[in-house]
Amino acid sequence: MLERLNRAVDYIERHLDQRIDGAELARITLMSEYHFRRLFSALAGIPLSEYIRRRRLTLAGAEVLAGKETLLDIAVRYGYGSGEAFARAFRALHGVGPAEARRTGAALFSQPRISFRLVVEGSSGMRYRIVEKEGFRIVGKKARLPLVHEGMNPAIVAFVQSIDPETRRRIEELSDQEPRGILNVSHGLAEGRAEGTEFDFYHGVVTRAPAPEDLDVLPVPAGTWAVFEISGDFPLAIQYLWRDVFTQWFPSNPYQSRPGPEMLSARISPDGSKADAELWIPVERITD
Repeated sequence: MLERLNRAVDYIERHLDQRIDGAELARITLMSEYHFRRLFSALAGIPLSEYIRRRRLTLAGAEVLAGKETLLDIAVRYGYGSGEAFARAFRALHGVGPAEARRTGAALFSQPRISFRLVVEGSSGMRYRIVEKEGFRIVGKKARLPLVHEGMNPAIVAFVQSIDPETRRRIEELSDQEPRGILNVSHGLAEGRAEGTEFDFYHGVVTRAPAPEDLDVLPVPAGTWAVFEISGDFPLAIQYLWRDVFTQWFPSNPYQSRPGPEMLSARISPDGSKADAELWIPVERITD
């Protein structure tokens, strides 16, 4: 796994002044492009697209300071269609425009090349099971909300509290299969899952029952799910579980993530400090 990831980084480095082919990254790593992007973000702590942007602007910055080529030539080499677009991106990363940087020899930001190495972790283990599910629907209430990595998400809390008890009762009665009961469902998460990026949040149930017209519906096709169990401090234990699934479980098991909603079933203690939870992640088996 680490060798394949580092080969992908080698490919990226060789093509920073060219188009980087996502299909080729998938071929090198023996995983889908979708899963590679998710795994890269989890392991590197930065989205793949942002890493590539920073590396290109790092090399461009060195060439700007060298002063051997025109700013427009440098801009075109690294994929910018105009000097204005290059100047905006350059300033956003380096804090100074390219012309000023060349004129004054300003200090610039440098994004180092990433290298994946073995770190011994995972001594605590993880409880999981693999479930095959037929197609179903998620039915409930939907909102577009910002992502929060640690601590309570006030937008989620406010949205859930805005759903009246009668609506919650009607939603819960539609639950007819596992994961049972009302779920918190995340869908349409951005590639890098950066703090503050928006996603579709459903407070609903898994069902095949007809949905009332006043509720939102998300159709989900048949597929495979990895189900993880966790008990611990709420909400940190659950948020850390999401991280550990991608940084520890996926690199150690013959599965990759696939597009689809991620479903959380949580039973929270009366004082709100602890939770027992199941996290359902859509996956597919990797075949060599």
